[in-house]
Amino acid sequence: MAVVPFNRPYVTGREGLHIREAIDNRHLSGNGAFTARAQAWLEQRTHARRALLTQSCTVALEMAALVAGVGAGDEIIMPSFTYVSTANAFVLRGATPVFVDVRADTLNLDERLIEAAVTSRTRAIVPVHYAGIGCEMDAIREIADRKGLLVIEDAAQGLLATYDGRPLGNFGDMGTISFHETKNVSTGEGGAILINDERLTPRAHVVWQKGTNRNQFERREVQQYSWVDLGSSYLPSEITAAFLWAQLEAADEIVRSRVAVWKRYHAAFEDLEREGRLKRPTVPPRCVGNGHLYYAIVPDAPTRDRVLATLNAHQINAVFHYVPLHSSPAGRKFGRTHDAVPVTDWAAERLIRLPLWTMMPADVVDRVIDVARETIRASCPGGALT
Repeated sequence: MAVVPFNRPYVTGREGLHIREAIDNRHLSGNGAFTARAQAWLEQRTHARRALLTQSCTVALEMAALVAGVGAGDEIIMPSFTYVSTANAFVLRGATPVFVDVRADTLNLDERLIEAAVTSRTRAIVPVHYAGIGCEMDAIREIADRKGLLVIEDAAQGLLATYDGRPLGNFGDMGTISFHETKNVSTGEGGAILINDERLTPRAHVVWQKGTNRNQFERREVQQYSWVDLGSSYLPSEITAAFLWAQLEAADEIVRSRVAVWKRYHAAFEDLEREGRLKRPTVPPRCVGNGHLYYAIVPDAPTRDRVLATLNAHQINAVFHYVPLHSSPAGRKFGRTHDAVPVTDWAAERLIRLPLWTMMPADVVDRVIDVARETIRASCPGGALT
């Protein structure tokens, strides 16, 4: 029996053609023609003032922290239920992550708990759009504006998803996108930073160009470029940008394919949720998702472990998700938790992610559904989650 992988990176078939073109153009370092095309696409589709490609979303977050001027003594409000990069980016600048609990419905940062976590040291709020479902950005933006805080969106999973019809990544002063192998649009490793506050654009260009004013030089505003600020080598190569361009050309098709699989899972588990055996993802009316991932929450950690073991014994690579940052060794060392985070702990102990990838064959989806339903019925008593 063939293994059903958790993820299978999608290749459109045009990646090689574009890479060949980049090679023929003899421009292999960053910021060439394919970089320009990809950045223009991102600006058009996310409505960002400026989009800059990076080597990863991790790097984009680190760049955002640098552009924002985050430093020692600053505090950054974020969820604990996220990947380590969200916190690392700010810890590297000397700041302290302040972990706030997530909502039970979307597993996104609970906007109702943010204001109580704000102190005189708070510099920014970093909402994470889990599973490509938007946080309550109106409320988050209102708190930030009233308190004079930056908003830096971790939209790693959110490309082409929306909140109130507006693209994720466009609500913050800056946003970040991932093109990691596990994401809808992928380059293996890759990312982008979105600049929505025009006042941040000049410094973003300097930081992106290793701390130099090369952008001004290329616009003939200075006779030569030199080191003017902090920065690093954040640009991906044109080979990566060429691969990305093929993916972006097919981005709408990719999202349609994944959303179709997501909807099949969602319909298949409706009765199990009604019986109280699991909890399905919640998509608020104001949100449109992008089919990034599908999860189910079961009654307790031992049940989660049994279900995962059984699925994998049937050659279906289902997995759990984040170990919360607040309880990790580095999280305890570098961050602090504002109040208790019971929803974060609850979700982390019980969440199961099912295989979901672009162009996943219908018979493979059926196999996952059949085994998952049988396993959950056998493992999860009715009424356990009502």
